[in-house]
Amino acid sequence: MVLHSTRWLALSYFTYFFSYGIFLPFWSVWLDGVGLTPETIGIVLGAGLVARFLGSLLIAPRVSDPSRLISALRILALLTLVFVLAFHAGSHVAWLLVVMVGFNLFFSPLVPLTDALAGTWQKQISMDYGRVRLWGSIAFVIGSALTGKLVNMFDYRAVLLLLSLGVASMLLGMLLRPSVMPQGESRQQDAPGWSAWRKLIVQNWRFLACVSLLQGAHAAYYGFSAIYWQGAGYSSSAVGYLWSLGVVAEVVIFALSNKLFRRFSASDLLLLSAVCGVVRWGLMAWTTELPWLIVAQILHCGTFTVCHLAAMRYISARQSGEVIRLQAVYSAIAMGGSIAVMTVFAGFLYQHLQQGVFWVMALVALPALLLRPGVAAQARD
Repeated sequence: MVLHSTRWLALSYFTYFFSYGIFLPFWSVWLDGVGLTPETIGIVLGAGLVARFLGSLLIAPRVSDPSRLISALRILALLTLVFVLAFHAGSHVAWLLVVMVGFNLFFSPLVPLTDALAGTWQKQISMDYGRVRLWGSIAFVIGSALTGKLVNMFDYRAVLLLLSLGVASMLLGMLLRPSVMPQGESRQQDAPGWSAWRKLIVQNWRFLACVSLLQGAHAAYYGFSAIYWQGAGYSSSAVGYLWSLGVVAEVVIFALSNKLFRRFSASDLLLLSAVCGVVRWGLMAWTTELPWLIVAQILHCGTFTVCHLAAMRYISARQSGEVIRLQAVYSAIAMGGSIAVMTVFAGFLYQHLQQGVFWVMALVALPALLLRPGVAAQARD
């Protein structure tokens, strides 16, 4: 079966983020359901995020030929499914650690490689990336809302069942043939050595430190908000709807970003994101009253989306040879490593401080106000 390339890409984003919308908000609920303590949950989630770091940094950059992207995505989707099914085999902590590492190692490179495929197809065919990527955010909303509803109707075991179905759907969608295959360039070049990576990091350390703090401050939210809100009396359905609200706000900002932030530099966007972070995490520590939780979730468009837009704007303004490598470093360090470290830390803090962990997240976001890079990267028309 042949599917138009734009629809193939939209389906890939949809099935990936549908699965991620199950995993990210509710995996801690599943781990809690199988008997793990908050501190152990933090360690298991942190180990998975370290694997995300390694997958983004080591696996994604190895696919340098665009013509091999489809095959790479299919192989990674298959390996991801194998490890998801392995979760059904047992709930011993050692086993969960191994499977968690394997799952994240192969699940994490799917997004940067899909983004690379989108970039390749943008050069080959007429395609609006924003409208295609939007399907991923919509899928996240559906996945998190549906999971919350099913967990409320049944129990935590619905999380793993839905995740298995979501990843299997992702693999089946990627096995379809796109109407236009990505075309590669025969470029034989050695992978950059450690000195090149170190130079890249040193030159962009302020940017990487800033986005790592802002993204890392999400660790308590990603890992423990579902458990925290359930403990405050909210149903699993309500938790799913709250998560969905945050992603709806994300969708709106993605859709309107060119109009809203055309005159903003990357540094301006990072300032806005840092302010939103301090306010949001402070609100979550202060109260669990529904009106304020709604405000906190709407601020997700500031803490995550605006930060991500700033990163894309900053990276796209670099020299062409740096863009791919800096994208990989950003995905690995900010979206993987920093959240991994903070998740382990958050697990310990949540076990002993409960909602106090969110005050700590507000403090983590605070230094980003001063660390913003001074290079202005303006939006494209």
